[in-house]
Amino acid sequence: MSKITPVVLCGGSGTRLWPVSRQSYPKQFSALVGEESLFQASLQRFASAAFAPPVIVTADQFRFIAVQQCHAAGVTPQAVLIEPDGRDTGPAVLAAAIHLAQTDPDALMLVAPSDHVIPDTAHFVRTITAAVPAAKGGQLVTFGITPDRPETGYGYLELAEPPVCDTKVLPLLRFVEKPNAAAAATMLADGRYLWNAGLFLFSARAILAAFARHAPVMLDAVQAAMDNGSHDLGFLRLAPEHWSRAPALSIDYAVMEQADNLCVAPYTGHWSDLGDWAAIWRETETDGLALSGAAQAIDCTGTLLRADNEGQVIIEIGLQDIVAIALPDAVLISHKSRAQDVKAAVGLLKATQAVQADRFPKDHRPWGWFESLVVGDRFQVKRIVVNAGEALSLQSHVHRSEHWIVVQGTARVTCNNKVKLLTENESVYIPLGSTHRLENPGKLPMVLIEVQTGSYLGEDDIIRYEDVYARETRPKERQKTCACSSLAAPDISAAIP
Repeated sequence: MSKITPVVLCGGSGTRLWPVSRQSYPKQFSALVGEESLFQASLQRFASAAFAPPVIVTADQFRFIAVQQCHAAGVTPQAVLIEPDGRDTGPAVLAAAIHLAQTDPDALMLVAPSDHVIPDTAHFVRTITAAVPAAKGGQLVTFGITPDRPETGYGYLELAEPPVCDTKVLPLLRFVEKPNAAAAATMLADGRYLWNAGLFLFSARAILAAFARHAPVMLDAVQAAMDNGSHDLGFLRLAPEHWSRAPALSIDYAVMEQADNLCVAPYTGHWSDLGDWAAIWRETETDGLALSGAAQAIDCTGTLLRADNEGQVIIEIGLQDIVAIALPDAVLISHKSRAQDVKAAVGLLKATQAVQADRFPKDHRPWGWFESLVVGDRFQVKRIVVNAGEALSLQSHVHRSEHWIVVQGTARVTCNNKVKLLTENESVYIPLGSTHRLENPGKLPMVLIEVQTGSYLGEDDIIRYEDVYARETRPKERQKTCACSSLAAPDISAAIP
């Protein structure tokens, strides 16, 4: 049997799971219901012999997070496509189809969001493979989840008859928008309605024909974005000037709701898209309580408590159906029945220009991550973690000086013309305006404390001269004036360890 190529979509912001999920670090990269992230769990789901290496479609700001998590999961994707900006699932799926059709127009592709929970992998794979004949026959297969409650947060699929098993595809009568509570209860009792999972199986040839027929403007724009894209450290960057012409539509609206060659593969196993904190509670509760981190409950029921800050304790007493999420920079407290309204809270924060609306406390970078521990007038204290073998750019600052204290591992520090190694409990001063670089030459993560002092401490006070991750640098003629050591330029596969 031909192998299926998973097309894993990992853009989006997941605002209903704020404050853990934010625009700078959305939910799919977090470990919300287990030890691994939702994205990594999705990759592991496709580890069987039925699947080829995945195609990843993501945003520029997540590209290194995605490949780092792929590496940690032991997965090497066959391609990573970079969207210049998020335009919903239609253009993303189309770009992956064009990519696959370049080598095999009949390649089967399974479109899969990266934030679903599907614990029974064997059952899931059986359902997917049972739908292969329909996909090979030119059908566009969508997967429907057997509902277990009158859910108003999902769209539905109406079938001609109730499904009797999940190894037989059935005709789709229509898509149904998210219903109100009464309509959801009626559909649950009817038995012919399934939740729309956002999972699709089809050949590249069939979906390209569907876009040509139903969304030709989108096809032209995405084809041009692919044709004029550029390779960058193992990524394929789609051309932004052409990509911007693609209508921002989901694949449902762009193609599926207009196509006449659709069928549904019912899935009777457990599934969740973790759309809000109530869904997290359902996936993790034991005896009515879902506790993580240093969280404790006394005489509480139906409650979710999460403490994601080192050294922080959260305790609830005598509460019912409450969600409480505590991070270093933000705390959410909500009744569980209002979990869908968290998105409105994020909108309120954006209206007041609060950085917590979009920015995660940990700022993830290609080389590792950092977080601000203390911010005051003309000073800031950060914890910086540099992954093994990684290096920050060769850079300078106009408005601040820095003091670095190594607390774990070994640091190689370049400052102007001098290079030195620092081990634990050693420190170095980086004067304002000096050209410097920080590297981790070891095999374990390196941790240091940085104390910044100066008149301006923003992240945009940086001039890059050299960067192994191909981020923006000063013009080459300015780089030639730097009498500093440099790192060898990476090859095109360097982004994927």
